[in-house]
Amino acid sequence: MTVALACLIVTSVFAQSSSYVIGSPDVLSITIWNQEDLTGRYTVEIDGTFTFPLVGRVQAAGLTLRNFEEELKRLLADGFFKNPQVTVAIEEYRSQRVFIVGEVRQPGTYPLTGGMRLIEALATAGSTLGSASGEVVVVRAPGAGAPLLPGQDDTAETISVDLRELQSGATSQNVQLRDGDTIFVPLAETIYVFGQVRHPGSYPIQKDTTVLQALSLAGGVTEFGATNRINIVRLVGGEQVEVRVKLNDLVSPGDTIMVPERFF
Repeated sequence: MTVALACLIVTSVFAQSSSYVIGSPDVLSITIWNQEDLTGRYTVEIDGTFTFPLVGRVQAAGLTLRNFEEELKRLLADGFFKNPQVTVAIEEYRSQRVFIVGEVRQPGTYPLTGGMRLIEALATAGSTLGSASGEVVVVRAPGAGAPLLPGQDDTAETISVDLRELQSGATSQNVQLRDGDTIFVPLAETIYVFGQVRHPGSYPIQKDTTVLQALSLAGGVTEFGATNRINIVRLVGGEQVEVRVKLNDLVSPGDTIMVPERFF
């Protein structure tokens, strides 16, 4: 993990507490200083309220943590305590969630904690796999009850993020997540490398991969390989064509790179 990536995650975590909007059935941890009988766990009920000692039913859903904290403080100060010290935190996030699918270590449904951004969500899912493509797509359909892939819902908004820029610390790529968002990490497109290389086979590639980089994925050229006569078999217009390439040329998804044996 890069320093920039770690800083983005830490910043996102610190931003959570004040901006999170309470919902049902979140579980709140409420602490009233010097009032142990009032301190405890409270579950927000389906109507967005719950019963709190002394003040009765209180509305929590729809308020941020800090706004609800101030409201509870006001209610307790109205005839019960002088300047009560109130702290409200989320003990269990249950009301909002995001879906993370595709090339991550632990795909699944995750609670949307306050202020959560894309980089933190990916870290929560164990980060991306080596087979991931160079982009992440956020499919936005407010309140969606299940994951949505790009193109499944014409009314959904799609946000494309450059994964390399995100991991390098580009804050403009670190999308603020919303309830119901699906984070989709596509599988990288592949190429095939055969001939005089150490490990022939198929390999995932990122955008702007060169022939030299592709050969490196295959362990490099053997001592018998001719780097000046490398050919690529490429599908063009539905037909296979053979293209002579140089080491700094770019490859295309689906290319088959052939490294011939050199003449002695």
